Amino acid sequence: MRLTFTNKPSFYSGPWGFLAQVVVMTLATLLATWILPGVTIDSVGAAVITAIVIALLNSFIRPILIVLTLPFTIFSMGLFIFIINAFIIMMAAGLVDKFHVNGFGSALLFSLLLTLFNYLLEIPNRITRRPKYKDSPQSPGADSDGFSPYEEISDEE
Repeated sequence: MRLTFTNKPSFYSGPWGFLAQVVVMTLATLLATWILPGVTIDSVGAAVITAIVIALLNSFIRPILIVLTLPFTIFSMGLFIFIINAFIIMMAAGLVDKFHVNGFGSALLFSLLLTLFNYLLEIPNRITRRPKYKDSPQSPGADSDGFSPYEEISDEE
């Protein structure tokens, strides 16, 4: 028995991946602002701009903040990441005029809801990107389970 899998570029890689991320982040932002009273957004267009700003801040600023605050993150067993996420939300509220956050607590709750909604909305994307495995014919000399002494995994179909 030989397992093979492919690494074909998916629809969600490249610019389509960023577009899919922005769409999911926009939906999550709209849902979170609808639930939380301390966070307001004026329009759907402002939600799209907010999603783009948060995605860019998460891509460029968040890794720098994580490296700079690594001792605090280790000491708090990773809980300081929530503070970094809330800080990113506060930065996005400062950059986007039509996105308002009333305080740090609201930003922390908003970031938790945003993370939850992003996870739930990304489930279909993760299912479609899951690697596909297929069985190959049983090789000679295989044992009763179908494994031979040397198994080869290839990247080809």
